[in-house]
Amino acid sequence: MTDKERMTMGIGILGCDAIRNELEIVTAGDPEVVYREYLEFGLHLEPDRLREVILEKLGSLPDEVGIVFLGYGHCQALKGLPEQVAIPVVMLECEDCIAALLTSDRYHLEKKNGGLTWFYPAGWAVDGLPGMVRLFHLDCVEGYSPDFFLKIMFDGFSRCLFIDTGIEGVERCETNSLDVAKALGLRHERTLGNLDMLRASWQRTKELARSLDIGGMP
Repeated sequence: MTDKERMTMGIGILGCDAIRNELEIVTAGDPEVVYREYLEFGLHLEPDRLREVILEKLGSLPDEVGIVFLGYGHCQALKGLPEQVAIPVVMLECEDCIAALLTSDRYHLEKKNGGLTWFYPAGWAVDGLPGMVRLFHLDCVEGYSPDFFLKIMFDGFSRCLFIDTGIEGVERCETNSLDVAKALGLRHERTLGNLDMLRASWQRTKELARSLDIGGMP
């Protein structure tokens, strides 16, 4: 590849839909971004399938993508992935997307805070209960209400932890989170997250792009 070809390329973003809004905040308005795609969170239910889909996506990107910001943590199946693909990839160096918003230490602390917890980032709570129904494809099941299956799926959970990430309309997101907790019979709590880890990974992506002369960034 020539220097001229590299300078016409840009950054692609491939991320998890659960933190789509947060990733959009971090990367908003950047002229070097030439491609964005977000994959449904439901892929996490099948880690091997998640890895397979991401590898397929990385292998079929548009020609103008010269480097990828992968908006995923290790997520059980993705650790070491950047070393196994031809295109330069920078990912979130943490166990999953929730840890990226809380830090690993806080994430583990919250996991030990009395029973199973449903971690609910603000950006994901935008669509509330209807979004969860679509996430788990419960709107495609005939004969039973989606609530019936949600209650079965969340049997054993005791808490819904809303993560305020500072996105626009966070009050409405928290209301949606409260509604989800009520529908599932979970106690509801709130905590503050931050976008520091996302920003740090985005900065590493930009720095690597510069070092490779991708996009001709100064």
